[in-house]
Amino acid sequence: MDYGLIIEIVKKAGELAFEDRMKNRVEVKGEADFVTEVDTAISGYIKKELAAVTPDIGFMSEEETGRIAPVRWILDPIDGTTNLIYNYNLSSVSLALCSENRIDFGVVYNPFNKEIFVAQRGKGATHNGIALPACKDREPSDSLIEFGAGSTRKYQSDVAFSIGKEVFENFLDIRRMCSSALAICYVACGRLGGYFEKVLKPWDVAAADLILEECGGKSSTWERTAVPFDKPFSYVCGTPKCFNKLLDIIDTHDNTADGNGI
Repeated sequence: MDYGLIIEIVKKAGELAFEDRMKNRVEVKGEADFVTEVDTAISGYIKKELAAVTPDIGFMSEEETGRIAPVRWILDPIDGTTNLIYNYNLSSVSLALCSENRIDFGVVYNPFNKEIFVAQRGKGATHNGIALPACKDREPSDSLIEFGAGSTRKYQSDVAFSIGKEVFENFLDIRRMCSSALAICYVACGRLGGYFEKVLKPWDVAAADLILEECGGKSSTWERTAVPFDKPFSYVCGTPKCFNKLLDIIDTHDNTADGNGI
């Protein structure tokens, strides 16, 4: 597998995020749930390029439905679509290679600041081509936590914000940048201590989860089970100390996730 070529495909696709004409053509999928022509253009471009270089590998994307192949690419063409629409510049292209339920390769690219995170299983992770060390295991009181409130699931806001309040009281502070892939990468590189959200889908975290794992970070569902990559799930991650503290807090609240299938 030529992962260097895969990285270049992702970087080239990311340039489509600067196409204002496509960015401003927005379809509303649901409450606070949008898709732009950028999303569909990136998905189409990457799918075509991957089919040419890895024709035997399946493809799974936020913008597509169908059979889930055992060995597949998992793509989020734009993680942070609302950020893209509002020129918030915290969005990423996220691509992972999944074999059964194991991620073997992942790349997360923010085209707005040219920041790229890459990991290959067992070979560590890099940030802009430089090897990442083990993530800093700060005390919770010295750590920032990304807070996923689930803007497309506002009926769950009581649980999300009650957990968020307790996290705010037990950690240094909380953040809301609304890009799951970037949040997890920020835990990996030491900017954040952890991240949690009640319902996510495989493309939200697949690539970044491996990047975090290769840096010594921890992740699981809220029920303390392994993260699946074929259906929706609750998600929590962090450096070891923060991860354990987040799970302890989540355990004191209603932690039942309710995915709707893919």
